[in-house]
Amino acid sequence: MTPPGLLSFDRVAIHLGGREILSPTTFEVARGEFVCIVGASGCGKTTLLRAATGLVHASSGAVLRNGQPVTQPSREVAFVFQDYGRALLPWRTVQGNVSLALEAAGVAADRRGARIAEVLTKVGLASHAGHFPAQLSGGMQQRVQIARCLAHKPEILMMDEPFGALDALTRQSLQDEVARLVRDDGLTVLFVTHDLEEAIYLGDRVIALQANPGPGRPSLARMIAVDIPRPRDQLSTREQPEFLRLRRELFAFIEHGHV
Repeated sequence: MTPPGLLSFDRVAIHLGGREILSPTTFEVARGEFVCIVGASGCGKTTLLRAATGLVHASSGAVLRNGQPVTQPSREVAFVFQDYGRALLPWRTVQGNVSLALEAAGVAADRRGARIAEVLTKVGLASHAGHFPAQLSGGMQQRVQIARCLAHKPEILMMDEPFGALDALTRQSLQDEVARLVRDDGLTVLFVTHDLEEAIYLGDRVIALQANPGPGRPSLARMIAVDIPRPRDQLSTREQPEFLRLRRELFAFIEHGHV
């Protein structure tokens, strides 16, 4: 018998404010897998992510992690938000912001320093440990948020359009950095994005949701395997015929709602 995935959605439906946001949806995320979620605005991408963390409860069905129902947030799951500016405490240094995760986990003060130094080195911010968020660029602030999430060694990393507010070059740099961190740490990632190329570039699979679910219009309308070798390259990977084919397929779905 095949063991369940690290994260499982079992016929999960979500209703908010009298509206069906997510129709019964079933899929699994394997340990170490990078799964991207795309779809038009309002289709339930962020709601699905929040359900996976226990921040939103399913109206029916169940979300399972390691075979157990997800009923509340857990330290095994870290969440990277798009708005890195609000996610960081401006009166705390880079080191102090990363320390928050360890403080919340009850890690003794004398054990925090080594772990903070380790994750700041991983994200390229070791020399900025004493700086405050206002002294950092947007890309560096987002690195701080990622470092804070990595500090307590989560099983799963949830990322809600984490690079959406960054310029193109910084965005590509962070895409490669996250791909490296995920590979090095063996993380499992559920990643929401509006950028179809980003989803294909980062993902092992891409899940496409459609808005206004209901009879004949399931929320989960596409599940596409990305069979492109890793490590990937910002130029050569995006020029591969398979990359372009997947981009056309996803674009047709988003643009025209083809199922």
